[in-house]
Order: sequence, then C-alpha cells, then structure tokens
Amino acid sequence: MTEPTHRAAHPASSRIPPTAEGAAAPRRRVPLWDNARFACIVLVVLGHAVQRLTYDSDVALGLYLLVYAFHMPAFAIISGYFSKSDSPSRRQMARVITDIVVPYVIFETVWTLVKWLVEGQANPNLTRPSWTLWFLLALAIFRLVLPYLALLRYPLVWTVLISVTAGYWGNIDSTLSLSRTLGLLPFFTLGWWLAHHDIVARLDLLRRRRWWVRALAVLTFAVGGFIAWFYVDTWRAVNLREWLFYDASYDELGGPWWSGAVRLALMAVAIVLSVAFFALIPRGTYWWTHFGQYTMYVYLLHSFVLYPFRETDILRNAEPTWLWLPAVIVLSVVIALVLATKPVRTVFRPLVEPRPAWLFADPTLAAREGRRSDPTGSKRPRT
Repeated sequence: MTEPTHRAAHPASSRIPPTAEGAAAPRRRVPLWDNARFACIVLVVLGHAVQRLTYDSDVALGLYLLVYAFHMPAFAIISGYFSKSDSPSRRQMARVITDIVVPYVIFETVWTLVKWLVEGQANPNLTRPSWTLWFLLALAIFRLVLPYLALLRYPLVWTVLISVTAGYWGNIDSTLSLSRTLGLLPFFTLGWWLAHHDIVARLDLLRRRRWWVRALAVLTFAVGGFIAWFYVDTWRAVNLREWLFYDASYDELGGPWWSGAVRLALMAVAIVLSVAFFALIPRGTYWWTHFGQYTMYVYLLHSFVLYPFRETDILRNAEPTWLWLPAVIVLSVVIALVLATKPVRTVFRPLVEPRPAWLFADPTLAAREGRRSDPTGSKRPRT
C-alpha cells in the first residue's frame, strides 16, 4: 500500500527524507492501528450484544466484565495517540463540529424518533446522550482540553487526579457525558503522551514482538477471565459492571470513602489488559484491516441493530449458554464487518460524516478534504 501512515507520533519522526525530485517520500500505513481499531469496535459491539445474556449466565457476565474492564480505555488510548495538542487550526476546529457535534445531534434526533415510534414516548434532551452517543461528546471534550493539558508538567498525574476526584462529586453526572469523560480522560491523555514521547518507536514495538510477550498477554487475559468468572457472585454483589462504566459517583454506587482507590485499581487493570490487548493485535495487513478505518460507522449504527435484542427478552433465559454465547460472539463480528462495508458507508455517510456548508460563515470549512480522518484520528482516502 502506498497510502501515507497515520500521524507521526513525534515531531522529530515526522520529517520525511525528500526524494530525488524533492518531494516527500510516501510512507506506508501502519496496519497495527487499523487492526486495533477494528478489534476495539468488535469488542464494543460484543459488549452490547452479550448484555442480555449476563442476567442468566455467569460465563456471559464474566466475559462482559472482562471486555468492559478495558475496551473503552483502549479505544480512548488509540484516540489520544492520534490527537494533536498544538493550537487547532480553523479547519481542525471545524472538524470538531462536522465530525462530532453534528453527528451527535443527528443521531440523538434519530434516537428520539425511534423511541417515540417504538416505545410511544420520548424525551428530547441533547444534554443526555442516548446509549452509545456519550463517546462522541467525550471525544469532543478530549480534543478541546488536550492543548491545555499539554501545557502542564505532569498531565498524566493531573488527569488521574481529576478522574479519581470526579467520582466523589455527585453533581458530576451523565449530563453531556461529563462523568464518563472525566473518568476516561487519563487513558486518552496516556495515548497522547505515548505519541508525544515517541514511545512506540523508541521501544521498537511495531517490529519487535517476541513470543514470550504474546504468551504473557494470553496468560493475562486467561487470568483476567478466570477471575471475572470465578468471583462472579462477588462482582454481582458489589455491582462491578457499574464501576466499569465510569459513569456514576461513588455514593450512587454505594462505595466507601476510599472508593478512589477502587477506581485507581480499575484503571491499573484497564492499562494492564490494554497492553496485553495491543500485544496480541496482528501487525500485518489482512482483508479486514481496512475496516478499522471506519469504526465510527460501526459505533454509531450497531446500536440500532442491537436495539431489538436490548428491548426484548429474545436473549433472556437463552439456554444453553455454550450455544448462545458463541452465537452472539459470531454475530457481533458479523455486525461489525457488515456495518463497515462500502454499501453501508455510502448509504449512511450523510448521517455519519455530514458536511453542512450552510452552518459555517466560511462554507469551505465543511468541504471534504482529500484525505479523511474520523474522530479517532484514523486517516484514510476520500471515498
């Protein structure tokens, strides 16, 4: 492939030796990131798809807890890795509106109509994101605050402190998804920090992946899965799934005064599992690799596919688990694949990637530039 790679991780590594003609030499994409994005979005779909099975199956709940322990932190790390901390240009500022704010308004409106048609009632409220839409608001806030965080001496320490402290304040709730945004902010900042300090290149992580690293990653997930399943009654009792959402205050969760330590522990678990996850991601290019460039389509559309499963009892009392759980896992992969295909993208592009020129004083800010990137920073050719 001759398509340029994703944004350089460090200013020094962004300098490309000129060719004989004086032009910049093209760089290859790094398939790892597309593979990681697609794997993350499959886990997002899986987490939502398996939810109904968790009420009646310990194994399903164990899988659910394992996935939720790291999949959104990992997604936030990737998003941060490809985010810029310098002062945004006018086009970059406009992209926050066209790529995040406008799709959020569109899909929140669609969800209001769906709820009104299906449930007979709806409560339009743009400050309360429906189901999966919270992450769009989180991405917008992440991008807005990153230039300020980058000015600080210890941005990671500050964001961890913010995340832990936010849980003690009950007035920080799901309004504008602020609770989840502040809760996951350290992971986004970690991704940016890794890129800013060129950690991936310094440790040669794109080429060096020894067998024992993969074995250790597999062992990490095996241990994590066993703990999630073996102590499943304990996790139910303490309502662990709610803790993993980073969405409620400690008081709402019934947590003790030292609940901040619990969040710190969960963040450490998320980082360990995320590292193991990235260690297992294939480095090569496969037939499904390019689907990682279109994760926003899957993210925004899969909830409509799963809506009937969520609102009905189709997957309640689904026995035997050994049959239904693998079926749901396969279904999640299929949904992610289908929603990333070109026909789906062509139909839903006006909703997922709107370009409302009428909204801007300078209509050219809404133009579709030659090379596109979604809100997670995945660069791709214009299609």
